[in-house]
Amino acid sequence: MKTHYSVTLAMLAGLGLGAVAVERLHAQATPPVYQVVEIEPSNTAAYLKDYAPKAQAAIKAAGGKFLAAGGKTTTIEGEPPKPRVVIIQWDTVDKIQAYRDSAAFKDLVPLRDSLAKFRSFSVEAVPQ
Repeated sequence: MKTHYSVTLAMLAGLGLGAVAVERLHAQATPPVYQVVEIEPSNTAAYLKDYAPKAQAAIKAAGGKFLAAGGKTTTIEGEPPKPRVVIIQWDTVDKIQAYRDSAAFKDLVPLRDSLAKFRSFSVEAVPQ
């Protein structure tokens, strides 16, 4: 009788560990999503002083990871980008939408809109 309990317990433990391993592998296999934001500040100094630090803190708190922010851009073909370009890595598009639905984002919108024009889009990474 005790052998049955031991075998059953071992099987359940193995099943649980296997489920955790599969979930971790699935999470690793899901490619990230990149948000590209083009920004045209009407007042660059005020934008950098009053808006950018607050927005960056809110984005990081929501799980975004900055890959590029306002560095030098080089036009290769077509129209040049706006004066500032930001690239943010997210786990999923849902994370981007959750950030945009958050109180932190909504509180920044009036300030943001008074200091710059934005164009934003996302692109999924290629699965490895």
